Amino acid sequence: MLYMFGFDRIGVVLGDLFFVDPEPVKGQEGAEHGVRLELRLIERGPLKGTIYSAYPIAVEDPVWRADFLESVDGRPGSFDRTHHHPAFTGWNPGARVFTRELSADPLGWLAGKLADLDGVLAEAGFPADTVGPDDAAELRLAAPEIVAATGRLLGRVRAGELGNAPAAEQLVATDGRPALVRSGWL
Repeated sequence: MLYMFGFDRIGVVLGDLFFVDPEPVKGQEGAEHGVRLELRLIERGPLKGTIYSAYPIAVEDPVWRADFLESVDGRPGSFDRTHHHPAFTGWNPGARVFTRELSADPLGWLAGKLADLDGVLAEAGFPADTVGPDDAAELRLAAPEIVAATGRLLGRVRAGELGNAPAAEQLVATDGRPALVRSGWL
């Protein structure tokens, strides 16, 4: 499932995720699932028809990411793999950053981040003038709705409705080694 909240130039996208890294770093072995949330630049394209036509909408460059993940074999609600990526290099996220506050109160931590777009942009090394003049205020107003949607998605992952493994044949590469598995929009 994919949610999108769009403002002038900044958008928030979030969705469920199932992930297995065939070459994990120590402590991150095994399958993970949960919710991924990204701040992205968004762009509205020109109309491609009449004044009544739909606008093309592009979800562009990633700015910042939070992964509300747990190990599939772990205790639900543990947030044992929950982390964030304060910055990206192009489309690639920086290293995982684990913080005590994020694992202790993920949704409260998220609300704080969404209320401070200027701080998030500064930490990401992203120029503040790439977002619209009202984006920070609009994001702050929408933060409770975004946090609620994140909580609903987490509940559906824990209920087994979302964030599930793909078909078993996709879990092994053609050479017989474990495959990188990533299921979800983000």
